[in-house]
Amino acid sequence: MTTAPVAPPERRRRPFARTGLTDIALRWTVFAVAVALWQLATNVAVPEDEKIFFPAPTVIARSMYHLWLTGPVSHVFLTPAATGNILPSLGRMLGGWGLAVVIGVGLGVLLGRSERLLDYVDPLIQFFRAIPSPALIPVFIVLFKLGLTMRLAVIVFGVLWPILLNSIDGSRSVEPLQMEIANVFGLTRLQRFRMIIMPSAAPKIFAGLRISLSMAIILMVISEMVGGTNGIGYTLFTTKDSFELPEMWSVIVLLGILGYTLNSALLWVERHVLAWHRGARRVEQ
Repeated sequence: MTTAPVAPPERRRRPFARTGLTDIALRWTVFAVAVALWQLATNVAVPEDEKIFFPAPTVIARSMYHLWLTGPVSHVFLTPAATGNILPSLGRMLGGWGLAVVIGVGLGVLLGRSERLLDYVDPLIQFFRAIPSPALIPVFIVLFKLGLTMRLAVIVFGVLWPILLNSIDGSRSVEPLQMEIANVFGLTRLQRFRMIIMPSAAPKIFAGLRISLSMAIILMVISEMVGGTNGIGYTLFTTKDSFELPEMWSVIVLLGILGYTLNSALLWVERHVLAWHRGARRVEQ
């Protein structure tokens, strides 16, 4: 007796599937509507004598243009204020974040693969990660004086912990069966690290990198407000003290643009590095 073949179940489709271009257009439409509402609210609801405190987006955009984008063509239209403040800040922020990534990922994977060692140092980790990095600025000033080293120390100390903890958690999530298979095939420690441990830990490591990147921007600004002579944080502090409020708002908007740009770049890297992970999740679903 033969049975009729059973048709495979159809894959469930999302009811409102959108193309990539349509999704991007919708996102920027929402952003444009929000900016338009901000402009309308400023023009209608804010009294004329208070508009200097809450300037409209057009006023902020005009201030940003004159402050940073009226330089010579040879400097890509960047003014001395842009090259003398934005570029040094990016260098400090990315340098401190990169150093924290190297320390956090390396130490996190080591601790995650050694349960006994993690038990010994876990109280220290929990103690130091509870201390806000800005609270240690006086200590770092005493140790390193005012300068680049102090600012890097503030950034590294603050952003290290999410990277470290996510790296520990990721390296501990390796399936025991995978390590048993590695033993059967006689893989070396380096091969296990490259082929099993890092691919298993990578999704959680990238989650820590995204959290730490936004924290690095915050700590960069804070560190430059203390005894700084240049940088985005220094510009924010001086414009506030000199009552140059449109310029102050320009710095705030610039920080938002930098945060969005850097996060988008990191997401792009994550999508390419973890393409296999996304594919595996789609297969499971």
